[in-house]
Amino acid sequence: MTRIVVVDNHGQFTHLEHRALRDLGVDTEIVDNDDPPETVAADGVVLSGGPDMDRTGRAAEYLDLDVPVLGICLGMQLMAAELGGRVDGGEYGGYADVTVDIEDETDPLVGSLAPETRVWASHADEVKTLPEGFVRTAKSDICGIEAMSDVDRALYGVQWHPEVVHTEEGEAVFENFLEVCERHG
Repeated sequence: MTRIVVVDNHGQFTHLEHRALRDLGVDTEIVDNDDPPETVAADGVVLSGGPDMDRTGRAAEYLDLDVPVLGICLGMQLMAAELGGRVDGGEYGGYADVTVDIEDETDPLVGSLAPETRVWASHADEVKTLPEGFVRTAKSDICGIEAMSDVDRALYGVQWHPEVVHTEEGEAVFENFLEVCERHG
């Protein structure tokens, strides 16, 4: 059975990410972002959302576990910043219902989603420049990088929250990530 660790960056939806994975029959647990990554056994990691980069503890170290990683909102931003991208304040801030355009139909994480899909996202901060090796896989009218992937390293990020009911096809994002984890192992 695939085992996924959700790294808690003190976000309000971390428990929903855990629940979404558990509801898919996954062996999953939430770990604090100050827990040492080398003590965690996992086939994949979800870097949860959270309020700000200053409260991410050791979460960036989970990128070094050589397992697939899905960064959600702040988790995506942390991934980008840690790997050489640039994160800055978004023009629109706050949570909103947004229509994203999927740009890469072959992407393992978001390629199977409808070409235009509605999501629930916060744009207080956004990835402005991709790290080396990443490609943009989704955009919207208000955010240039709604999703990103580095397929070779199995690193993925979404600006939106697939775990909330406001997001169409959120469950598909988690299912696709689980497939990546199963192929990687």
